[in-house]
Amino acid sequence: MATITDRLAAAPISWGVCEAEGWGHQLSPQRVLGEMAELGIRATELGPLGFLPVDPQDRLQALEHYGLKAVGGFLPVVLHDQHHDPMPAVEAELQAFEVTGAQVLVLSADTGAVSYDQKQQMDDQQWAVLGDNLHKIATKSADRGITAVLHPHVGTMIESAAAVERLLEETSVDLCLDTGHLLIGGTNPLGLVRQHAPRVGHVHLKDVDAQLAAQVRRGELEFTTGVRQGMFVPLGAGDCGIPEIIAELEASDYRGWYVLEQDTMLSGPPHGPGPMADVRASAKFLQALLHTSVSSH
Repeated sequence: MATITDRLAAAPISWGVCEAEGWGHQLSPQRVLGEMAELGIRATELGPLGFLPVDPQDRLQALEHYGLKAVGGFLPVVLHDQHHDPMPAVEAELQAFEVTGAQVLVLSADTGAVSYDQKQQMDDQQWAVLGDNLHKIATKSADRGITAVLHPHVGTMIESAAAVERLLEETSVDLCLDTGHLLIGGTNPLGLVRQHAPRVGHVHLKDVDAQLAAQVRRGELEFTTGVRQGMFVPLGAGDCGIPEIIAELEASDYRGWYVLEQDTMLSGPPHGPGPMADVRASAKFLQALLHTSVSSH
């Protein structure tokens, strides 16, 4: 990847497309991918299972039709349950990744519930099972030339600052640095980069309103309620410190993707530009910031 701006990608979640049950109105792939192309975005994550065709070759053709490259994809899997084998789901995605050219498998430690509004904790045995599964998945992925990373995410088994720290201490898996979900869960994303830069394998750039994030963290608001109330905002309009995080990542020789995201819920078919307006604002902010960064090096 020659320049920082070449490493900019999008994801369907910014258009309200999400795997969570009852998340809201789901826009069509044609609209989402078409608007990505219209914005000049040339790479994307694949979105939840079922958003694009299941057949890997059909999935590749759907992306190529809009001039988009596959970066990777988000895959929620149950990793902590000794009676559940996550490998069949992982193997199916790895096969699709090979066909589409996707490079990063973004795992979340799914609770097994259908909602991101519940907070969970693991006992020592569950931590051991999770660590073993992550090691197996990372090894299988690497054998195929794909990087597996773990995404700390609200409403999963790895949400809180304590869980993120234990994950870093007890496993060797790299992280998907999701700036928004980390902040909501109680981790300072800039502080994490400063302490653990070599463990950052992929980046989801999100910005959030810190006041709403704190209410979700304290349990005063459900996560989905926070999303509906506008907790996630365009890049540069929130409290995550996106410029400082990118500067620190580049200084630490991070050379992976920057996926701009804004967790969005739609109550129905949008009027006017819809989610595209916020994505455009985020893209302009990020492209200007990355251009400045390139010019300074």
